[in-house]
Amino acid sequence: MHTDTPHKPRFQLWAALIAGMIALPASAADVDYAPLVPYEARYTASMSKGVSLNGEGVRELTDQGNNVWLYRTDVDSFIADINESLIFRWEDGQVIPLRYRYHLSGFLIKDRKQSIDFDWQAGIATGSYRGDKFEVELRDNTLDPLGYQLQLHQDLKAGKRDVTYQVLDKGDYDDDRFAVIDEDSLSDNGRTMNTLKAEKVRDEDSKRQTLMWFDPARDYLLVRLLQVEPDGSEYELKLKDATLAD
Repeated sequence: MHTDTPHKPRFQLWAALIAGMIALPASAADVDYAPLVPYEARYTASMSKGVSLNGEGVRELTDQGNNVWLYRTDVDSFIADINESLIFRWEDGQVIPLRYRYHLSGFLIKDRKQSIDFDWQAGIATGSYRGDKFEVELRDNTLDPLGYQLQLHQDLKAGKRDVTYQVLDKGDYDDDRFAVIDEDSLSDNGRTMNTLKAEKVRDEDSKRQTLMWFDPARDYLLVRLLQVEPDGSEYELKLKDATLAD
């Protein structure tokens, strides 16, 4: 087993990307949303100079019945494992989170856990992060660290091109904005994909860049993600294969 500890921060960044990639709280009534499509997608990862991280990420969306869904990501690596899941309702084009769980564990890595439970009737979310408990008042269209990614996927599919989400994470709210900046052709194993290229919008002086490519021909699946760090290091995710329900 590889035990070189300097790779730990790099893996944690990759893990954050694939488990947190990987996305306008405008009224969903203004847009026609298609039904959710169950799928399974597998991703590989590399860092600067194309070095493989020898890990694989699997993301699944499954129908649990009665308009309740399970969205989950599992990362299996020689350095660490990640399990992230969300149980949610899908109503009028909006992800309604119910139960969010995250667990990072591995060799020479301190376990990291987060849980959030959403009580929409009481208007309160309760949870814990690294053992510290929190209670937060819910806002309209509040999303969790995994659910906003599915919301992005569905909003792009519905035709939106500039979106902002209120994401409850670690007991506080973040405003995350994404915008489509181009249409781009990608080649993979002899297949050409006409994709939408989106960017996470940051402050003008930010030296960090996150770019994502979505394939409309495959239900707007994320097929590539590239993050450039302030020091110039690059981290990339690529879709290995995917299965979509008919």
